[in-house]
Amino acid sequence: MIDFRSDTVTRPSKTMRNAMANAEVGDDVYGDDPTVNELESWAAKRHGFASAMFCSSGTQANLLALMAHCQRGDEYLCGQQAHNYMFEGGGAAVLGSIQPQPIANEKDGTLCFKKLAVAIKPDDSHFARTTLLSIENTINGKVLPLEYMAKARTFTQQNNLALHLDGARVYNAATALNVDITEICQHVDSMSICLSKGLGAPIGSILLGSEALIKSAKRWRKVLGGGMRQAGIIAAAAKIALQQNPQKLQQDHDNAKYLANALNQLPNVSVNLEHVETNMVFATFAQEVDITGLVAQLKMDGILLTTGNPMRLVTHLDIDKVDIDNFIEHLMSALA
Repeated sequence: MIDFRSDTVTRPSKTMRNAMANAEVGDDVYGDDPTVNELESWAAKRHGFASAMFCSSGTQANLLALMAHCQRGDEYLCGQQAHNYMFEGGGAAVLGSIQPQPIANEKDGTLCFKKLAVAIKPDDSHFARTTLLSIENTINGKVLPLEYMAKARTFTQQNNLALHLDGARVYNAATALNVDITEICQHVDSMSICLSKGLGAPIGSILLGSEALIKSAKRWRKVLGGGMRQAGIIAAAAKIALQQNPQKLQQDHDNAKYLANALNQLPNVSVNLEHVETNMVFATFAQEVDITGLVAQLKMDGILLTTGNPMRLVTHLDIDKVDIDNFIEHLMSALA
C-alpha cells in the first residue's frame, strides 16, 4: 500500500525492531526502566529543558501539559485550528476542567497578539483565569517563523502566562527553517514532540519542561491510566527516531514539493505551491470530481487517501518518488 493519509502510518525500521527486541527494561511506574530513563534524560538535555517524560501519544502529552500548567477552572488560549482544541476529544475540558479560549488562526497559522490580548480575562471571579497560551508548530504543514516564536515568548511574559508548544511536527519546522531544534525550544516553557509521525517511531511522544512541571504531569499521567510498565521496549525505538531520523525529514519535504508539482500537471487538480512548506500537500479538485468515488477507486489500486476537498496528502519515510509517480499515474487514469 502507498499511504498518503498521514505520517503516522510509518512502519518501524529493522534497526528499531532489533532495538525493541533487545531493550533493557524495568518498571517505568517505579521509575526503574533504564531505557525509558535514558530516553528522557537524553531528550531533556538535547532540547534544553530540565526534565522530560515519555508518553504514549501526542494527545496525552498535550493534555498532561495543560493539566500541569492549569488548575481546574483555568483557561488556556489557543488557535481555532489547534490540534489540542479541535482533534483531541475536548480532553482539557472533559478531564482537566480547563476552559479553552480559541482564537482564529491567521492565514499563515499564527495567532494575532492583539486578538489574544483582548481574550485574556480580567482578574475577576466572574471569569476563568487565563494562565496559558498554547501554540502549534508546524500547523497544517505551515511553519511559525522564529521571530514569531520570540514575540510569543515576550507576549506571555508581559501577560503573566505560561507558553506551551504543541510540537508534534516541530522537527519539520526546524528542518524547513534550517536551524537547530533548540532555536525553537528556547522560547517555550513546555513542549511536546510526537515521535510516531515523521520521525518514524511506532508509538510515543515526549513532553519537555521544568522539573516541577514534569513531576506534576507524571502524577496526572498515572491518574489518567498512562503509567506504563516495561515501556523500554517502545522507548528503544523512540530514541532511535529522535536521534537518527530528523535528518531524513528534508527528503519528505522535497518529496512533498515533487508531489505538488506533479499534481499541478493534472486536469481538475490544483495545488498552491507557496503553501507546501514541509511534508503536507493540500490538493483542490474541480467540483465535478467525485472525491468519495476517487478515494475508493484508488484504494483498490493500493493507494490510501483521506477523503476531502482540499485533500491533504502527507509524505513520510515510507514514501519515495517511485511511489509518487505510481500514484500520479493511477490518479491520471482515474480522472480521465
